[in-house]
Amino acid sequence: MQNQIRVKFSIRLVLIMMVLGCGYLPAQTTNISNQQKAYATQPLNKSVMSEAYWKLWNPEVQAKIDRDIEQNRKVDAVCKLKDIKVGTEVKVEQISHDFIFGAHIFNYNQLGTTERNQKYKDLFGSLFNSATIAFYWKKFEMQPNRPRFKEEFWDTEVYWNNVKEPKKEPHWRRPASDPVVEFCESKGIRLHGHTMIWGNRTWQHPEWLFDQFCPSEEKEKINRLNKDGYEKLTPLDINELAPVYVKEMKRLFEKRIAELINYYGGRLQSWDVVNESAVDYHGQCVTGDAVCKSAYGLMPGDYTYNSFNLADQMFPKSVKLNINDYANNANYANQTKDMLAHGCRIDIMGSQMHLFNPQQCLDVADGKLIESPMQVWDKMEIIGKAGLPIHLSEITITSPGDDERGREIQAIIARNLYRLWFSIKPMMGITWWNVVDDCGAPGEPSVSGLFNRNMEPKPSFYALDQLINQEWKTNTSVKSGENGIVKFRGFKGRYRISWKDKSGKEQQADFYLKKDGDGL
Repeated sequence: MQNQIRVKFSIRLVLIMMVLGCGYLPAQTTNISNQQKAYATQPLNKSVMSEAYWKLWNPEVQAKIDRDIEQNRKVDAVCKLKDIKVGTEVKVEQISHDFIFGAHIFNYNQLGTTERNQKYKDLFGSLFNSATIAFYWKKFEMQPNRPRFKEEFWDTEVYWNNVKEPKKEPHWRRPASDPVVEFCESKGIRLHGHTMIWGNRTWQHPEWLFDQFCPSEEKEKINRLNKDGYEKLTPLDINELAPVYVKEMKRLFEKRIAELINYYGGRLQSWDVVNESAVDYHGQCVTGDAVCKSAYGLMPGDYTYNSFNLADQMFPKSVKLNINDYANNANYANQTKDMLAHGCRIDIMGSQMHLFNPQQCLDVADGKLIESPMQVWDKMEIIGKAGLPIHLSEITITSPGDDERGREIQAIIARNLYRLWFSIKPMMGITWWNVVDDCGAPGEPSVSGLFNRNMEPKPSFYALDQLINQEWKTNTSVKSGENGIVKFRGFKGRYRISWKDKSGKEQQADFYLKKDGDGL
């Protein structure tokens, strides 16, 4: 059954690739019938994507993307091998990418069957080299001083395999962190923590934060405030209204950051220290106010600046500190630049792209100006002014209608956008958000996965696999020159080369290719 599914979707992908002009014929099609082969050679119905769409993604745009990929993602390797004859064949194999191709791993062991869970896990190390791990405070620490690092029974595969309505479980998409960290470490997967601090009350702040740490008299004052009343108050007014709660919130924010750092140290390679705080930036990252009159509600003063400073003081320098936001605009870039100017260590700038509404992907297919090449270039130029590497940290692309046409639309949009993002110089990684259909948070689309709910691949999976594991991997053979010099141009990442020395003995060596001239 699985082979039939792979063949079916591979055929669809052939059609998609033909429209994209890349002539892709996946290996899985070698055993298909003559009838299927004939079907695979027919051009895809152009009505899947409109003529207006292809005018935006025209040959000139595709050629620029190709040039930029060649310039920004590939470098020249130089190896000097000993005891090797001139003209000896040297096999070059790329083992891993330097670029981050990630996904969140929120559904670890939660998909209902061992088979589905295994397919999900197998993606990490084959398609994905990075995993975003859920540390949302609300479900990570449901009770004060009881963070969910360790696995309990309700985190086990056995438990989830017997849950009839997983979405109603309080820890759906919020697995205990230790099993996920250990799994990723066992497979050499890069680990990214999301998120330490965020103002959002729905997804981040535990109920006990207000219930247990705000004195009753201050609660009464806060609860009497309506939106208009809150808007009229100054930060000083709010601090006078709830001085104890303000101090407790600041203390508990700092305690959370310290607890995560003390527990994991340098085991995770990067963290979103603060999420989606550009909405609270109004020209100064350091105000000196005890309270931030946040769009989310009451927050500690200068919480973004203070959180990064604490994280920098406590984390090993090997851990990358990320800021993350959906606001791909000048205000976000200015916030980041201001924090850098005030001495904050921010290593990576996170950028989100969510086409949550399936209608948006239909509009893209119709050629409307949504995530067009010029729009993407413009956005990346704006936030790129902060001068930091960019992590496309959360992306959502739906398959509208979840029918054959909708799935092909998703695959075409994904392929073109991945190619464009991969070509942009400061981009260091792309992270797909919901890998499996119907496994998102409430309000997120149910058809934005690379797989359906039964872990059967959609055309978008094959589109990304073709890019990541074939088009963007350098596997070749070259001949050795004088003095054992071997040269090739390849995508950045880890390589293994193998050859026979003068005595005919097999030799092998690994090295990391990051810049021109790297090698042995």
